[in-house]
Amino acid sequence: MWLLLAFVAVPMIEIALFIQVGGLIGLWPTLAIVLLTAMAGSYLVRSQGARELGRLRQSFSELSDPTEPLANGAMILFAGALLLTPGFFTDACGLALLVPGVRHAVYRWLRSRVTVASFQMGGAQQRSYPGQRYSGTTIDGDFEELRDEPQDPSRGPSGWTKNQ
Repeated sequence: MWLLLAFVAVPMIEIALFIQVGGLIGLWPTLAIVLLTAMAGSYLVRSQGARELGRLRQSFSELSDPTEPLANGAMILFAGALLLTPGFFTDACGLALLVPGVRHAVYRWLRSRVTVASFQMGGAQQRSYPGQRYSGTTIDGDFEELRDEPQDPSRGPSGWTKNQ
């Protein structure tokens, strides 16, 4: 129901704002504002997205909780979609999501409404076999047995080594 309301209300708000702003400043300045906010928004989304990607990589390398950088990245992506959508209301919402304080407040609100059932770092699982004792270090590997083949004496040395 809320989604249907959003799909009806947002275009109506945008049309009303276009009519009001266009009546005040004219058609071409209105279109210029929409174009400039899309260009400025794409620049801000690119720079802030790169910064959040760096934070996400850092959280992975430090094995810390990556939920906040992931949520910030998702909100920046959503802000980019809003800024590329023509309109004043969507531009205002998109620019608001590019403000770190607003994103942090949205993240706190979302975190209070979401319950995490489980969280696991890493993907390696410990397998145990009957009679096996865990030593604390497990190294899993593959091997291939190489056999020395008799060398043809008529070929001579390969040239990679010196004859001594």
